[in-house]
Amino acid sequence: MASSVYKWLSICALLFVLVKSSRAEAGPRVPALIQNFHPYYISVVEINHNATDKTLEISCKIFTNDFETTLEKNYKAKVDLSNPKDKVSTDKWINDYIKKHLSIKVDGKDVNLSYLGFEKDEEAVLSYFQVDNVAAPKRINVSNSLLHDFSDQQINIIHCSVGGKRQSTKLDYPNTEAGFQF
Repeated sequence: MASSVYKWLSICALLFVLVKSSRAEAGPRVPALIQNFHPYYISVVEINHNATDKTLEISCKIFTNDFETTLEKNYKAKVDLSNPKDKVSTDKWINDYIKKHLSIKVDGKDVNLSYLGFEKDEEAVLSYFQVDNVAAPKRINVSNSLLHDFSDQQINIIHCSVGGKRQSTKLDYPNTEAGFQF
């Protein structure tokens, strides 16, 4: 299982580099639709347990153009994640959307994701969350339907690290459930 996840990650990273370099070479002559095209619809959720602070640190990485389109559809407003005109509303939409589509249970109990903010990183947006008072989890269950309302080709990759042990899985649409045992 782990080798197939790493194989997919390698393919996705290569495609990301190829798409990015083709956009750089294409310059302004290529229509925006082609420049914003990418062959895979992927999000990556990283969950890291910080034993010192007793927190779960969560980041969600989503292609910017896909995320903007999804937020516009859900909140009926123009969204520009590269240069938000109304940062307060943008933060509210990101927080709301991700909390509706990403939930985590630690040792069988639902946990509350606290939104910390977001930043643009090249072709993607990273949003950050934290869960407080998590001592030493033995099991983490994740329900992830990020961008399922955008594309039925969506792939959601989840990495989970506890006590120096990292586990990963890939959820192909319509699958939403993953579990990690530590």
